[in-house]
Amino acid sequence: MKTDTGLLEPVLILAIETSCDETSVAIVKDGCEVLSNIISSQIETHRAFGGVVPEVASRKHVEVITLVIEEALSTAGIRPQELTAVAVTQGPGLVGALLVGVVAAKSLALAWGKPLIGTHHIAGHIYANRLVRELKYPNMTLVVSGGHTELVHMEREGEFRIIGRTRDDAVGEAYDKVARALGFPYPGGPHVDRLAHEAEEAFVLPRVWLEPGSYDFSFSGLKSAVLNAVNQSKMKGLTPDVAGIARGFQESVVEVLVEKAVRAVREYNAGQLLLCGGVAANRGLREALIRRCGAEGIELIIPPPVYCTDNAAMIGAAAYVKWRHEGGIPLDMVADPGFSLEKWSVTAY
Repeated sequence: MKTDTGLLEPVLILAIETSCDETSVAIVKDGCEVLSNIISSQIETHRAFGGVVPEVASRKHVEVITLVIEEALSTAGIRPQELTAVAVTQGPGLVGALLVGVVAAKSLALAWGKPLIGTHHIAGHIYANRLVRELKYPNMTLVVSGGHTELVHMEREGEFRIIGRTRDDAVGEAYDKVARALGFPYPGGPHVDRLAHEAEEAFVLPRVWLEPGSYDFSFSGLKSAVLNAVNQSKMKGLTPDVAGIARGFQESVVEVLVEKAVRAVREYNAGQLLLCGGVAANRGLREALIRRCGAEGIELIIPPPVYCTDNAAMIGAAAYVKWRHEGGIPLDMVADPGFSLEKWSVTAY
């Protein structure tokens, strides 16, 4: 929309993210400038249970959602009437947690008279990269999180095609299970990453490549190999080489992820490789991708850690794409824990 001076008004989106165990609200300008990004984490609450408890997560979202919305508006210095639209994670995620965000977003959109934008959680992770740098198309994204491990090709803006996905455990899930086997609390990924860098030698573990040319992933066998190594040491009366096992596990995971991602970039003539998801904060994976992409001449984008884990700024970035092409959606939108990324692709081409 143009102002009286003929200049384009900025698109200001209030975005809400409640798909799992972070309650987050952000104000994002034109899909790339973060005016505020407030995150209320539940990690300490769920640590006592060794993982996320869905019912507890939902209740915690209810407790803080209003306060987080108010803080996001105050930090950004934005009044509701200045907003262009309200966006929310529609799915995938925990259904109870999603419902809290969806109900809050619908209420705000109705009360303020603003359009509603239902947004895909993984699209948000992918477009977190636009908060760092302008994206080029076609591109390739390596999605690595607690619930997803995928290679996603985008021929054009907002058009998603999954070319490879995990057949069992997601990589973040595998990290947490291995960490538990090694005696570390939830969330386990950072502990494994730290130990991997402290170990002098790696315990040799298998690489799971699957069929020739496949872009799919599998981590359940690798997880079982770790458990077997730990149990064999204990049966012999030995103390498991925890650091060596952590390094062996991480090297196996990282080698497969990096090799398949680079091969996909080449095969699909992608102009950029994007990394996203909670495991994108993993130091070992980031360093390996930087080295390999540097050697291969591939442009790599990695968001800072705050935009790797679940946050509302990434939802605002993805919602902007949907808004530009399709506008808002009806208020009868429902939370969808099995929401398809490919079906969320923009259609206005």
